[in-house]
Amino acid sequence: MSAYGHSGTTDALGPEDPGPDGGDLLAALLDGMDAALCAFDADHVLTHWNREAERVLGWSAAEAVGRRGLAGWAVRPGDAADVEHRLFGVTAERGREVHDVALLTRDGRRVLVRAQTSAVRGPDGEPAGIYCAFSEVHTQIDLERSIALSEALFEDAAWGVVLVDADLRLAVLNAHAAYALGTSRSTALGRPLGDLVLQGVEELESALTHVLADGTPTAPVELWVTVRTDEGEQRRCWRCGFVRLASPLAQEPVPLGVGWLFQDLTEAKQTEQENARLRFRSHQLHRAARVATECEDPAEGAVAHLDFALAGFADHALLDTVAPGSPTRLLRTAASPSGEPGQPLNGAPAGMPARYPEDHPALQCAERGGTLRAAAGTGPGAIAPDRPGGEEAARAWADAHLWPESTRHALCTVLRSRGRTLGVLTFLRVGSRTPFERADLAHAESVAAHIAPLLDLANRR
Repeated sequence: MSAYGHSGTTDALGPEDPGPDGGDLLAALLDGMDAALCAFDADHVLTHWNREAERVLGWSAAEAVGRRGLAGWAVRPGDAADVEHRLFGVTAERGREVHDVALLTRDGRRVLVRAQTSAVRGPDGEPAGIYCAFSEVHTQIDLERSIALSEALFEDAAWGVVLVDADLRLAVLNAHAAYALGTSRSTALGRPLGDLVLQGVEELESALTHVLADGTPTAPVELWVTVRTDEGEQRRCWRCGFVRLASPLAQEPVPLGVGWLFQDLTEAKQTEQENARLRFRSHQLHRAARVATECEDPAEGAVAHLDFALAGFADHALLDTVAPGSPTRLLRTAASPSGEPGQPLNGAPAGMPARYPEDHPALQCAERGGTLRAAAGTGPGAIAPDRPGGEEAARAWADAHLWPESTRHALCTVLRSRGRTLGVLTFLRVGSRTPFERADLAHAESVAAHIAPLLDLANRR
């Protein structure tokens, strides 16, 4: 038949050889196919049968080539009419047809296959035969499921899905991942992770490199990163899973890259951290109250109470009391050492003035009877600490307020008891700490509410 070069077959496909060069090439091509393939001439005589067909059904090329039709050997007699009608009926149509049919293996088992048939036409345009490529249905279904899963992940998944190549550059990502990284799916392709992840990229690249070298990890990992978005820089917590990708066509596993899936846990982690912080602070207040009750001197109990409150909350603390007869003058009562943060508080000599300037936050706090926050790099003309010259300006800011030079954030809250202002409590944080937030204000006011009655009692004595 003209479509196949000769009416015979090659050694690999049948008992005859159509030619020394073309036949060998045809045999190599057909035997190298992943799909089973067979061909029939116009009289429905089998002319070609490759190795995958032999693997699926068990019939060798020598046993299959030359048979007419499929009845009695590759198809049960009762199924033969229907199967051959569907397979051989393609000669009357243009294009290809796909059918699910039951074939018979050499040992008598039935195998459901998905067959794709197409007519072969001669030079005159008349049907000269057909060829049929088939594979086991479950194999085809597995492939379709894999493709469908891949498309669903990159289109509809509610978590980030990213393919990273062996050079740790973005190859493919879904819409959720693009939004989380603050970019678009098209502009991110081929870019290194460092262009999108501002902080935490070293940990992320280290995890990807480990997966490429050692394979898929046994459990997901949680990473904190900072990304640049339209709303500005954001700190995010991602639970990440990684899988190493290898080519199924290579004889040896050659890594194609890493599949990276992640889910944003920022809100849950922040809630968890906030709950843990509240539990710790409540526990510290409870311990402080118990210690203060054992102090014979109420002023000593106030200092002990403040010492417990300082742990984990701030780096330095100052306790200033109002001078008798002058509510605008503050006297230093206790202070943490000005050296390393977190050291125990020391009582100051009674009557030592604080020497604050007129616009100092502590004085404003005493006058207003509320709580104030202050930070370096804020206000008109101020330079942020992360800007050129900002560090020197921040040290000058701390020095002007008579605070340790490492101070970058301050919180002042008033001490009141029996309707009177008794003093001001100041908490200070260094530059590596986060600014005081609204929840910190509530905690500082709770500490002040415990300390103020002790100072009042000490004054009454």
